[in-house]
Amino acid sequence: MTDEPQVTEEEQTPEQEVVDPLAEVMRERDEYLDALQRLKAEFDNYRKRTAREQLELTSRAAQRLVNELLPVLDDLERALAAAEEHEEAKLEDGVRLVHRSLVEALQKEGLAEIETDGAFDPNVHEALLAQPSEDKESGQVLDVLQKGYRIGDKVLRPARVIVAE
Repeated sequence: MTDEPQVTEEEQTPEQEVVDPLAEVMRERDEYLDALQRLKAEFDNYRKRTAREQLELTSRAAQRLVNELLPVLDDLERALAAAEEHEEAKLEDGVRLVHRSLVEALQKEGLAEIETDGAFDPNVHEALLAQPSEDKESGQVLDVLQKGYRIGDKVLRPARVIVAE
């Protein structure tokens, strides 16, 4: 027999720390909680981004539709003006009915006419001519050559106007 003392397994690895099982479980729990919170934040951002993109897509679709219908509205207004001059009541009534229906449909989509009373606003008006005027001050709208329209805050087409010098 040798006089060497017997070495147990715990004494064989003095460099390795003895791991506390509770501390290990708590560390894993914290990692999982952190990962879950990150995943939740990413999902919330995804949901908000998707809702915003869907709203923008709907808005663009409505704008495209309204842009396509604006020339029809212009034509109907010209036809109404011509029908009034020729006093053809039935034609005028029919065109008026179509015009009213079209205006109502466009208003349901959010279309609004740009106001042209008062001062020229370069954000919503396009000045085609400037003329001297005795009645109005410089920078005031004298006449509207083509109506302008907007959906919400977005200008679809500026009002084309004549401005006083």
